Amino acid sequence: MNTHNIYPTMPLVAVTRLRIRSVHFVLSFGWYAWRSFRQAKRAPANLGVKLRKAEGFAFWTVTAWQDEAAMSAYRITPPHRHAMPKLLEWCDEASVVHWNQESAELPDWKTAERRMAESGRLSKVNHPSVDQQAGRLNFIVKNT
Repeated sequence: MNTHNIYPTMPLVAVTRLRIRSVHFVLSFGWYAWRSFRQAKRAPANLGVKLRKAEGFAFWTVTAWQDEAAMSAYRITPPHRHAMPKLLEWCDEASVVHWNQESAELPDWKTAERRMAESGRLSKVNHPSVDQQAGRLNFIVKNT
């Protein structure tokens, strides 16, 4: 395994958690999520992307980018750019966390959950849940 960073800057990892507030928005969300997933996979500076459906209508994404500029370019380019404003209405919970790491390897879900709990931040939604209003960022899944 190559332990040397082959990128001029350390790769940026971005994790999002979005909870759709109603079944009425699931199909529209799914359409934009699929298109944004394809966009990320095809972006030249994307190093990896994965998605996960969690409890209820909660969805997680993990992406890795060559640098912050690459991730920002993705965010402001359609279809992702067109999806972002819709999330204000569709979601009742939204959060994000970013960090740099030496490896371009995507973190596992436990690491993503831990990072969200430790240093995540809430994103604006128009209809926040009780947990969003309380600032909850700890979504660590406990093994039973």
